[in-house]
Amino acid sequence: MGIFRYDSKYSAPTKEQRERYMKGEYEEHRFGKDEEILLVLYDEAAYLKDDTDGVRILFTGASDKGKVHNELRRLLEEHEAKDQRPDGFRRGGDR
Repeated sequence: MGIFRYDSKYSAPTKEQRERYMKGEYEEHRFGKDEEILLVLYDEAAYLKDDTDGVRILFTGASDKGKVHNELRRLLEEHEAKDQRPDGFRRGGDR
């Protein structure tokens, strides 16, 4: 069906998308060091929400819903890489 990406934490799936795909029973799972990534699994969709970067992604349909795990893995790797990078804006005495 499709993958819908929202690059701002203030944007979200449309009302029509919520009514069509994000209904019924669901499972919630949290990931990340501070549980900043939320995965919500519905019958016909998967919704991935990253509170750190404000990214939201809605995966709809059986074939695209399966792609959520690859995106989740990518986000977790990205967060881990950010945690391991030194903060370039700190001064020497601030560490």
